[in-house]
Amino acid sequence: MIRDIFKKYLDKFYALFSNEIGIDLGTANTLVYLRGRGIVVNEPSIVAINEKTGRVVAVGKQAKEMLGRTPTHIKAVQPLIDGVISDFEVTEEMLAYLIGRAQEGRRSFLGPRVVVGVPSGITNVEIRAVRDAARNAGAREVHIIEEPMAAAIGMKLPVNEPVGSMVIDIGGGTSDIAVISLGGIVRSKNLRIAGDKLNEDIISYIRGEFKILVGAKTAEDLKIRAGSMIESDTPIEATVRGRDLVTGLPREVVITDSDIREAISHSIDTLVDSVREVLETTPPEVLSDVMQRGVYLAGGGALIKGLPELFSQVLKIPVYVANDPFTTVVRGAGIVLEDVSKFEESLIAKEDELSPTF
Repeated sequence: MIRDIFKKYLDKFYALFSNEIGIDLGTANTLVYLRGRGIVVNEPSIVAINEKTGRVVAVGKQAKEMLGRTPTHIKAVQPLIDGVISDFEVTEEMLAYLIGRAQEGRRSFLGPRVVVGVPSGITNVEIRAVRDAARNAGAREVHIIEEPMAAAIGMKLPVNEPVGSMVIDIGGGTSDIAVISLGGIVRSKNLRIAGDKLNEDIISYIRGEFKILVGAKTAEDLKIRAGSMIESDTPIEATVRGRDLVTGLPREVVITDSDIREAISHSIDTLVDSVREVLETTPPEVLSDVMQRGVYLAGGGALIKGLPELFSQVLKIPVYVANDPFTTVVRGAGIVLEDVSKFEESLIAKEDELSPTF
């Protein structure tokens, strides 16, 4: 009791001399929340490196603009694959840049306290890698929270109450399906079917059906413009330009929402089956809450037209999309920063648990 009171006052003391930052560390994009200002950084998780000198040339949007346009000695890389760190040093450089940008004009005496959102079910080694990268990037204190839990907090669901809530967070590299109650995750599943996989499906379909090669950016634009999981009376059409695989010359074709549905249908079916699997193993009382209260979609994938309606038809459960689903996780991390002790049970790694003992 005395220790908790002392820690509470110590946290207030530290808050006077340091910033508090929430980070959604995503495969496709990284978002940063600064307490008192809101979301201050939203950048692609891409870093451009000069391989001759080993120095970072650009981070985020600038690095993304370099994709496919760099000389041989400059390489644009994604340091996170499927939501976890694949290149520690590059991730550290990216975090240092983004944390620095978030604190522009608000420099503090001490390093910031940071809450980082990660995919559910990652290993202790991966958790430690995230913690170490954030610490080396300048963080004073690091807390790790699973992204579906952060999304539920960001949607202001009653995560600390004995009430079941189901969240599906469809990101760039991974999708997280989780049933939450009493500050913890009751059942969950993480799968590698998300925005990037759907883009790959579209690229493969266009290559097979139209014999045209398009890039990931074009596939992403097609998914946004023409993607729809529900057939409508008026077809949605989008023009796509790519390289003809037969002649090698540029060619233009029209892609419809029917093409996109066919392209991503297998991946969407796998995602739906995974949701069913989680529901089938959920305790009856919690499942009853979910059936009554519905399922909540978060992440950029929630914006695919017709996806909520498809889930609702198949699962026979109401499905709701979060307000601004793209930023739900980082907003949840920001709410945790307001009162870390309140959400202590929701954190999968506290600073003192990650620190080495002597």
